[in-house]
Amino acid sequence: MISPVATRRLAVLGAGVMGETVLSGLLRAGWTPERIVATDRRVERQHELVERYGIAMLDNVEAAAWADTVVLVVKPQDMSDLLTEIGPALAPDTLVVSLAAGVDTATIEAQLPAGVPVVRVMANTPAQVDEGMAAISAGTHSGDDELRRVTEILSATGRVVSLPERYLDAVTALSGSGPAYLFFVVEAMIEAGVHLGLPRDTATELVVQTMLGSAKLLRETGEHPTVLRERVTSPGGTTAAAIRQLEDHKVRAAFLGAIEAARDRSRDLAAASRRPSAGSGGSS
Repeated sequence: MISPVATRRLAVLGAGVMGETVLSGLLRAGWTPERIVATDRRVERQHELVERYGIAMLDNVEAAAWADTVVLVVKPQDMSDLLTEIGPALAPDTLVVSLAAGVDTATIEAQLPAGVPVVRVMANTPAQVDEGMAAISAGTHSGDDELRRVTEILSATGRVVSLPERYLDAVTALSGSGPAYLFFVVEAMIEAGVHLGLPRDTATELVVQTMLGSAKLLRETGEHPTVLRERVTSPGGTTAAAIRQLEDHKVRAAFLGAIEAARDRSRDLAAASRRPSAGSGGSS
């Protein structure tokens, strides 16, 4: 459970899928609804969250002024306008946590009052079932205390690692986008099962449980994936025949190329976020 002293009041600005994931995870971890507020521009969404969780919905400025930890969960292209809006409302010791992909801490700090601590996060969608993987990086004015607070918050929905910010483009490509790669493989395996004559629901159950069990085996044994793969691969057997097809089609190289492409796109988004947009300006 998260220390009530470390973070007394938390605001989630942008209660979409990931924003809701954060606040619902905190409530499951023992937070009371009185300690959390959220914002969303859609009125029907506001009513939905109030009814579902019993939290208060405020506007962005009210939420930023009320909280001691402000979590920004907006699209990268919306970040500049949001920072301009909330900057004057932030107390100097308010912790700002960004889940916006590709927006670095320097860009955020440049639009906030001087000295406001910022922590950048790259999370992923398995956080919705409390099995997320998040990487966090401290900005110029953040230290161990701020990283500890963010770790405690995100631990409600999975695992957390702290890394220098220069690694976050690689993290984005690997674990941020990673669930999509695995879903892609699952899709392909299910389609193969159907092609081989299995009912789709049976193929789905076989593949999903195999994926879940394999991940658990990797985590709990701590053994290298090569070792575990070789234990399944008997010489001249069915698995060996399948692995040979994957190698012939350069699947390993394709994954490397795909993840590098995701890394490069993350860099492009970061560069774009640093270019000032028309009409935007800093608040410090």
